[in-house]
Amino acid sequence: MPPLLLAGLLYLGSGLGLGLLLMLRHLRDPEATRQLYIPRGQIPWLLGAIFFGGIVGPALLLWGLTVVDGATASLLLNVEGVLTAVIAWIIFRENADRQIVLGMVAIVAGGALLSWEPGPATVSVGSLLIVGACLCWAIDNNLTRNVAGNDAMLVACLKGLVAGACNTGLALTSGASLPSAVALSGSLLVGFLGYGLSLTLFVVGLRTLGTARTGAYFSVAPLFGVIISLALWPEPPSALFWSAAMLMGLGVWLHVRERHQHMHTHEALEHTHHHRHDEHHRHEHDFAWTGDEPHTHPHRHEVLTHRHPHYPDIHHRHGHSHS
Repeated sequence: MPPLLLAGLLYLGSGLGLGLLLMLRHLRDPEATRQLYIPRGQIPWLLGAIFFGGIVGPALLLWGLTVVDGATASLLLNVEGVLTAVIAWIIFRENADRQIVLGMVAIVAGGALLSWEPGPATVSVGSLLIVGACLCWAIDNNLTRNVAGNDAMLVACLKGLVAGACNTGLALTSGASLPSAVALSGSLLVGFLGYGLSLTLFVVGLRTLGTARTGAYFSVAPLFGVIISLALWPEPPSALFWSAAMLMGLGVWLHVRERHQHMHTHEALEHTHHHRHDEHHRHEHDFAWTGDEPHTHPHRHEVLTHRHPHYPDIHHRHGHSHS
């Protein structure tokens, strides 16, 4: 199957599968899905994320793979986590102390070690294309951060449908033809599992952890890949595997033990997302509320100053005078 067509079908499977789940959610509870929409002001962010992460990024990766071997490509893909964090820290001013930076370095180093293979290292046009794809996904991650307060499944579904339709359409108009029914259904199913559900959980991570930390945790994916591979085809793990696992474990430990706490002020904010009535959600309702939680509706946050441990989630994107 032509690479561009496969990329399109994978994304299309993601969008179609999540669309089906959204329909099932609506049939089960129409009231709960009534607020499923993307606010008009956030649509440009979502379109930008779809363009960079769903259309341009995969195209650059596939072009790069035509001239770069898989091992080199796997090594280069670790650049995505680094670029995601750099953009989050420098452009979007997401807070990160020394412990978080060191954890990020350990996780990325573990991923690089896991995908490293002996041999001469070369810089080619294909390598630059793959790094370009990583940059596109890093931009995508940071843009998606601005729509992460919405329903995660809806965001992932829209990204899959639009990007999948674009890449599939481009492949078909370029002369590709649809594969057999077995290959087609298999591609859609893999896309639903590997892209759709993965992206849904990634958006939840963006909402609750911030961009840099979510990108760092996402960088441990190669470790799970090796573990699953060893489960399917048992063989003694290599020394590189154990070294990479230790580095990634150290990085995650540094992140988990983070205790970022200081006096901070929440500015007035209006948005819509799934929430409980915790210390950040003490608002009245302009509709008949049965007391069910969590629930989703447009709500307003008033100015609030307090102190507690927190991540740079959707409610804590304030500036810092120090790290």
